[in-house]
Amino acid sequence: MKAGADLTLRGQVRLVADFLDALGLDDVTLVHSDWGGALFLTAHGLDRRVARMIILPCEAFDNFPPGLPGKVLTLAVRIPGGLSLGARQLRVARLRRLPVLLGLMARRPLPDDLVHGWTRPFLDDARIRRDLLAYCRGPFDKPGLVRDTEALRRFTGEALVLWSPDNRVMPPVHGRRLAAPFSPHPAPSTTDRSYTDKHPQAAPVRGAPLERTEERVSM
Repeated sequence: MKAGADLTLRGQVRLVADFLDALGLDDVTLVHSDWGGALFLTAHGLDRRVARMIILPCEAFDNFPPGLPGKVLTLAVRIPGGLSLGARQLRVARLRRLPVLLGLMARRPLPDDLVHGWTRPFLDDARIRRDLLAYCRGPFDKPGLVRDTEALRRFTGEALVLWSPDNRVMPPVHGRRLAAPFSPHPAPSTTDRSYTDKHPQAAPVRGAPLERTEERVSM
């Protein structure tokens, strides 16, 4: 991004809306996975192009950044070089299995080449490090995050909420809370044996029936 771009959480939500505007997209099906910022399009009055949402386990309510790894990240960005150290630790298989890194987010060991591909751009490009720091050091007002999540009750399109019941970073109770505005029976559909990487079975919770998928993948 250009130096000085607003890469705070609010700025990132605006980027999603600007992206949809730039492409001239309407009747969009927006999938939320891991990062929960785009849930706030409705709160900010920017969801006019979104007709349907599929909400997989993601940040929501006051869970920004999420879980124990998120707390560690919050500390790391306050220390000079902390994020670079964390990225290098992720490249060591034994370390990344720790709960403070990826141990709570991947059921099975992740291959080295995959994680090296994730971390290489950050380690090699100072501009990417600058952008990530700009986001991570931005304000995360917990009461405001809860209000912006709860504003989803104003979303008028179709919605699916799909959550893994044993997720240890995105609390299952958040799936139930997210489903509540969209269904007279507020319980999300669930996935079997997945953490934050999701390939769930889907069922509609509001609106016209959507195609049901039966794929289940463990991570």
